[in-house]
Amino acid sequence: MEYGNVLVIGNSGVGKSTLINAVLGDTAKEVAPTGVGISGTTKDLKIYEDDSIPFRLIDTIGFEPAFLKRNSAISAVKKWSKDSAKKGNEDKKINVIWYCVEGTSSKLFPEAIKSLSRATKMWESVPVIVVITKSYSVPDRGQNVQMVNNAFATQKRYSKNLKAVIPVVASTFKLNDTAFAPPEGIGELIEATNAVMPEGIRAAEKDISAFKLKRKRALSQTVVAASTTGGAVVGAVPVPIPDALILSPIEVAEINAIATIYEIKNNEESKKFINSIVEVGTVSLAAKAAINALKAIPGVNLAASVVNSIIAACFVAAIGEGSAYAFEKVYLGEKSVADVDWVKKFMESKLSNEFIEKATAVVQEVAKTAGSKDMTKTIGNIVNALFVQDGVEKVGDSSKR
Repeated sequence: MEYGNVLVIGNSGVGKSTLINAVLGDTAKEVAPTGVGISGTTKDLKIYEDDSIPFRLIDTIGFEPAFLKRNSAISAVKKWSKDSAKKGNEDKKINVIWYCVEGTSSKLFPEAIKSLSRATKMWESVPVIVVITKSYSVPDRGQNVQMVNNAFATQKRYSKNLKAVIPVVASTFKLNDTAFAPPEGIGELIEATNAVMPEGIRAAEKDISAFKLKRKRALSQTVVAASTTGGAVVGAVPVPIPDALILSPIEVAEINAIATIYEIKNNEESKKFINSIVEVGTVSLAAKAAINALKAIPGVNLAASVVNSIIAACFVAAIGEGSAYAFEKVYLGEKSVADVDWVKKFMESKLSNEFIEKATAVVQEVAKTAGSKDMTKTIGNIVNALFVQDGVEKVGDSSKR
């Protein structure tokens, strides 16, 4: 059976490390450090395993009341999560979350759930089991379970991921000289975790893939934004633009950078795919038609160099945004680099009516800022807002459907 990882998370002092020791069956050796006090004892995330348990346990820094300490704990989990997406760190991915809530607490604080949500944001699909620790009072258990269910029912994300609420006593608690609360609930917790682990393994793979894709979109967006500003600068030089050839070096660098982000292999087939994108943005009839249409926008009194700068920036943005979409399709396996005809038609569509409308909107916005100190920077910012950010949002929406 594939080993999975359980993230043990909750407020400082709630009993996470004691719970880990109980599950590993070695409380005497204290496999994970434990302690008393508001500061907690786990300073870094640590992973533990035992041959008797078919999953690993990740002990986390407890959420503190103090803002800076709480943020430090959240950041530690987020960093661990991002690191798990890197090659070679596959054994760090999180498959199930144990959210620990103290049974002696009268309510589940909203701030604690916010901290949980922020810390585990990357794991949108991973199953959650709420562990009510220090559940010494049997009469109070039903009330505590109801408290958790009510709190999680208001959380859109966790309402679907919550798989179980399990009260536990991790270690024997002495009530007085003749009475004590014995350990219980650990077996049920292990069984519940084993039951959802296959789902958690699949969910983690899904969430890591989504994280990587989101990261690639963000990186490609920065490439397109930088290239767009570069296009605005090149376009502003007092040289006629009979076609888009003057932008070729910028577009080629932009397209190749985005191809690298999306892990497009460097072979003959992919070169044809990339070259077809370059051709559409330089010598194609669609490119020339778009340029002529933009130069003929009526009612706008801008210097020729400014208009050329706008045209150049819009071209680079459209080609970059279209390239990112095309390469993402290849990365997801929905298209192949052999689909040259498809990518040509798609890229030509990026220079059609919608492109003219967006570029016209850019011209109108730039006209309002005429006379700005750095017009190329202003143009770059406006084009990026209308082309790049809007394009990334549309790609994100389409991938969810």
